[in-house]
Amino acid sequence: MSDSLERSAKMSQLKEPLVRKLCEVLDKSSSRGWRKLGEIVGSDRRFKVSSDDMEMCSLKVLELEGSPSLMLLRLMGERGCTTGHLMDYLQALGNQDALLCLKPPALQILIQPQSVALMCGHNLRLSCHAVGRSPVQYQWFRSKEEVPNSSSPDLVISPVQLKDAGFYICRVNSGDAFEFSQWVQVDVLNAGVSYGQSYHSLDGRLKLVVQPQSQRLHDGETLQLECGAVGRPIPRYQWHRNGVPIPNATKRKLVIPHVMQDLHGRYRCEISSSSSSSSERMWTNEVDVVIAPRISVQITGAMECSEDDIYAIGEGSGDFLLNSIPDQLYATDKVALLIGNLSYQNHPQLKAPMVDVYDLTNLLRQLNFKVVSLLDLTESEMRNAVDEFLLLLHKGVYGLLYYAGHGYENYGNSFMVPVDAPNPYRSANCLCVQSILKLMQEKETGLNVFLLDMCRKRNIHDNSAPNIVLRVTANIVFGYATCQDAEAFELSSSGFTNGVFVKFLKKRLLDDEKITVVLDRVAEDMGQFDATKGKQALEIRSSLSERRALTDPILPGDSADLAHAHSRQWAKAHELPESMSLDFDCGAQIKLGFAAEFSNVLVIYTHIVKKPEDMSSCQAHVTDFSQDLDVDPKEMNRETPEETGIYLLSSCLPQHCLYTRLSSLQKLREELVFTVCLQGTFASMDDDHPVHWTKSVNIGKPLIARLDLHRAMRRNSCLQTCLMPHSPSHSPCHSPGPEHRLHPHHASLQAQDCNRLSPQQRYLDICEHLQGAVGGCGEPYYDHLSQCRFEPPCDSPEGLSSSPGRLSIPIEASDDIVELQTVFINSLQLQ
Repeated sequence: MSDSLERSAKMSQLKEPLVRKLCEVLDKSSSRGWRKLGEIVGSDRRFKVSSDDMEMCSLKVLELEGSPSLMLLRLMGERGCTTGHLMDYLQALGNQDALLCLKPPALQILIQPQSVALMCGHNLRLSCHAVGRSPVQYQWFRSKEEVPNSSSPDLVISPVQLKDAGFYICRVNSGDAFEFSQWVQVDVLNAGVSYGQSYHSLDGRLKLVVQPQSQRLHDGETLQLECGAVGRPIPRYQWHRNGVPIPNATKRKLVIPHVMQDLHGRYRCEISSSSSSSSERMWTNEVDVVIAPRISVQITGAMECSEDDIYAIGEGSGDFLLNSIPDQLYATDKVALLIGNLSYQNHPQLKAPMVDVYDLTNLLRQLNFKVVSLLDLTESEMRNAVDEFLLLLHKGVYGLLYYAGHGYENYGNSFMVPVDAPNPYRSANCLCVQSILKLMQEKETGLNVFLLDMCRKRNIHDNSAPNIVLRVTANIVFGYATCQDAEAFELSSSGFTNGVFVKFLKKRLLDDEKITVVLDRVAEDMGQFDATKGKQALEIRSSLSERRALTDPILPGDSADLAHAHSRQWAKAHELPESMSLDFDCGAQIKLGFAAEFSNVLVIYTHIVKKPEDMSSCQAHVTDFSQDLDVDPKEMNRETPEETGIYLLSSCLPQHCLYTRLSSLQKLREELVFTVCLQGTFASMDDDHPVHWTKSVNIGKPLIARLDLHRAMRRNSCLQTCLMPHSPSHSPCHSPGPEHRLHPHHASLQAQDCNRLSPQQRYLDICEHLQGAVGGCGEPYYDHLSQCRFEPPCDSPEGLSSSPGRLSIPIEASDDIVELQTVFINSLQLQ
């Protein structure tokens, strides 16, 4: 407090703990307490304290926990008294204890580390910051052992492994003084393969990542249930059976040896987390624990059988089926492909798909899905991505496809529009969803879920219909973000927000219910949303006859070896490069770390671990990336993640680094080689001209780049099922002249074109220009409708019209698989 800046600080800026301690000293002292301080201040004309003021202070002793000193200090602060003035008055008072309250200790820890739970393979960062009268030194410990190379305020372990779990503490030294931080616990969770992508929400809040699984046991066996959540501070756990808390069951893993039948029931765990700013609570899925008795059966005669073959007959004599545990639906695996197209080359740009794909990725991984999340794919990249997705499917697998971007629907078939689609586009430029479903059916999947977050307007430039004959299977679910011949909307805001569909879907996706029930509830929620009421409504089409849910457990079937091989194939496309330390000849050391925002988006961050003592300044940056990636130099090596476009992963990255975001990794044709440049200046040099050092780094093909999605389409690609008679591949004149081209943004339609639009289309046009209140209430609404995921056509090419025989046929949502197949076939026969 000795420098002029601190002495000039207002008394109101003093921290509450310091003021409380000072008041405690002044209240207890009789001769050098608050009364004497008031007399000294009262003699100063600048901050005169009257007798009435002193009387008011004295009355505070009559209040519960009242403090005359606190009242006096407030009066002084209101009258302009600074911290320097207060120190002078206390010096005159002669109360050394009070004066010491204002003087900083030789060493003080300002920021304590916090306990944290996180996923294996992610980045661990613990922070401890202190101030002292001399330079501060740090040393981190794990239990009683020093952590190597941990002499900085931030302990960063990247990537963190299971062996790094434990208790940590930091010792801080400043001259002869030293302090220890508080102990913190680090819990590292393992949910199978490291996903590379962060499980943390953007604000570090509690996030459930490991769900318990149903168990089938016999008497005397050990029950083991496990769940897990990530967050800061570390979560607390309480297991329940049939809604009643289990005594002393407060660990992530519930282990009960030698179980008996009376312990059967439904189990779930309550997970909570409390911090100074908030308190959170969530529940895991409720799972069944079935405990069957051990049966001793005596069989006479020569007979060979398994326990599953033995039945006792006759209910009256205590007869039963040995393996009489109720059937549970299982998936042999769970695989999801999520595609978000937003950066269109010839059509309006979108924003929500990036946020939607990111949020759904984290939610589906909590349900143990193997997720491939991709942004901005061209036609060939989309088709190759679908091919890789199909390779992961086999009998009994739950397959889920989510798409967000521009789209359309013709004759009951849905088409996803790639980012390089021409203007106008036709079916051969796009991917037909029903073609993908047909290929999934050939894999004998257990559940096929399609979540299509796109518009379903008729494309007047495409007059063809694919000849797709689907099998009759009772395991298909379509969740359309909007009804037939309608648009799907984004929400306009200054930041990044979800589209309307995912805004409500993400609140229900983890529910342990049949998938159609989940979508029904999402539809109900969307129906209450004023911004899109009457304009966008979720449509569900289903042939699902069993109670299959996304929360169903995974039980590998007969083809376990095949499933394992598929898992390796998926993991290959989600392996992050290992972090590395680079030592330069000058003595500087640079830490190079990596994180994945999506399966095709890599984040590189550089951090200076140490520099020579005679080096006055030091900076490291990355450069010389492959031209395949089209990296903007202006968005490289930025001091904050947001400056380089890393919005969703920013809170999970280590601080005090330079960040670079590499997108479109699927375009990478060779191994990723780049240069790390170190630039430094030395105090001993006469001029300030920097000195440069460089190192070349090769990290191979990271993430999705290993799958070579840039390659030419395979002959057996899903492309073969999408070719149309009137497609560009069959007709040399597939695109009309300039007078027939769509305008790049439908909000710029001319007046005569707008007159041809439906009232709903005209509303969208007006909404995009005015961004006005929804529903005519006249008040601003933060979720204004923005660019829809469809471009209403401005005009029709000559000779092209919608004949009565080619009108779209509405397909009602139904659980009847026969009706579903009939409608599909009828829609094709209209040609």
